[in-house]
Amino acid sequence: MTFRLLGANGKFYESATKGTLGGNSRAKVFGTLSCTGALRALAKGDTYKKHRVFFADEATARAAGYRPCGNCLREKYREWKLT
Repeated sequence: MTFRLLGANGKFYESATKGTLGGNSRAKVFGTLSCTGALRALAKGDTYKKHRVFFADEATARAAGYRPCGNCLREKYREWKLT
């Protein structure tokens, strides 16, 4: 089984390992796989699912131009806001 992850260059690739973080390509946000905000959005319907992406790690998500989630990664989000 392979998993489709988004790389630092913004392109998808196949990986033998699951992503550790999830994101939304429309909002350019990444967070934990257990984020209540993301889980709530996923439960509402297909719109969020269409834009769901996964990352191997935080460094890759940031390199791809995504910011930390203000809900599940609050401290990292605050640090990001200061930059």
